[in-house]
Amino acid sequence: MTAEGQRRRAFWQILLFAAGLLVLTVISAGSVYLVNKAREDSKWVVHTIEVENQINALLLEIRRAESGVRGYLLTGEDNFRTDHEKAVAAIIPALDKLTRQSVDNPGQRENVEKLSTAIETRLSQFAQEMAFIRQGQPDKATALVRELAAQDATARIASVANTMMREEERLFRLRTTNSDRSQTLAASMTGIGSGLVVVLALISIWLVRRSARVRDEAEARLREAYANLETVVDERTADLREANDEIQRFAYIVSHDLRSPLVNIMGFTSELDELGGDIFRRIGSLAHAPAEGAPLAPAAPGEIALEGGDKQLQEDFSEALGFIKSSIAKMDRLISAILNLTREGRREFQPVKVDTRELIEAIVTTLAHQAAEAQAEIHVEPLPDLVSDRLALEQIFSNLIDNAIKYLKPGVPGEIRIRGRTKLGYAIFEVSDNGRGIDPKDHQRIFDLFRRAGTQDKPGQGIGLAHVRALVRRLGGTMSVSSELNTGSTFTITLPIAWNVSNRNRDR
Repeated sequence: MTAEGQRRRAFWQILLFAAGLLVLTVISAGSVYLVNKAREDSKWVVHTIEVENQINALLLEIRRAESGVRGYLLTGEDNFRTDHEKAVAAIIPALDKLTRQSVDNPGQRENVEKLSTAIETRLSQFAQEMAFIRQGQPDKATALVRELAAQDATARIASVANTMMREEERLFRLRTTNSDRSQTLAASMTGIGSGLVVVLALISIWLVRRSARVRDEAEARLREAYANLETVVDERTADLREANDEIQRFAYIVSHDLRSPLVNIMGFTSELDELGGDIFRRIGSLAHAPAEGAPLAPAAPGEIALEGGDKQLQEDFSEALGFIKSSIAKMDRLISAILNLTREGRREFQPVKVDTRELIEAIVTTLAHQAAEAQAEIHVEPLPDLVSDRLALEQIFSNLIDNAIKYLKPGVPGEIRIRGRTKLGYAIFEVSDNGRGIDPKDHQRIFDLFRRAGTQDKPGQGIGLAHVRALVRRLGGTMSVSSELNTGSTFTITLPIAWNVSNRNRDR
């Protein structure tokens, strides 16, 4: 699949995920809203039923009170009086409860006020009737009953109650309709949402299966390409090793063959030096020869009495000969270094368990005299152990510590610190100092063969760090430097904790 196809597929997957999340959010929010609304509508339906029940209960208590007073008037039995008193006692609480239940409806509040007035009137009439009966004046009580019947106070109470009942019935129908609608909408939204979720799930399954099929095909192609790549890499690696071996053999042959003419040059330079001495002694003796016919005065052995142009010629000859000798010595050192590098490159590494702290402390002991002369202190902190080539590690750390001592700032007490830690199967070593430092523009230069940085006031051929980095790479690690001028340097080496036969000589 092309990059454009992958981006398009990723876009549609993200869009599908966003759509599913949006649908779920809308369904959840809508369902919560509709369920709450249905619950609220149902609550109002129940409230309407409670108000209707409370009106009926109030009317029932009023009828009980009327029946009790009339029965007591006709029979004089106490059970009618008791029943009347209980009914009267229940009327006011029932009216208060109805008042609280109707507080949300302004129309019903007005009806409750009318009902309260009629009920108060009727209760006072009940009290008068019961008072005549208790006083033994049943005729007056009977006349009062007839008079009140003509005023029809109970009918007014019933009329107001019927008005309230009709209003509650209207509200009941309206609220029932709203409740049914809310429940229907909630059920519809749940069904539609469930359907959308199912559709999105099916689309997701289709996309996942399609992605899995594409991924399997890509993995198959990748495995095939990887197999081909391994073959190509093995071929290239073999070619590189053969070329590297050829380069090392060539470097060894060239270095070895260069030494032979270099030895001849060194020999003839020595002879030229002796011959020059003889020539300039001869010139000196001729310059001091006596007059014609007089014998030559013998010159003292080793003495050359030259003056003027002859003396300058002798000095120029000696200076040129000195340059030749120093160049020969430098070339000899470079050839020796190249020979050592080629010999080291042919050596096979042997992984062994190395106590790194013990190894570095031994190196520090051998460099103790140089450190004392440079007024430097070397601190070795706890270090992780390795399975690696011991000789290569000795060469790496010996070179770094020796450089740290060599390039300290004059007159400043040196402090060199070696520390280490582990991370993800690798050991990380740091060799830091407070020396003269390295300009950032020279950080890569110092690892090049025969290249040096900074003031060249110390002996060396520019091979050490290049050799160290080559060894680190052969051990499967990396090397870097962090430094600024006059602030010291820190060389960081990362090596595998367990370097084994599977990667032996991998970088040769």
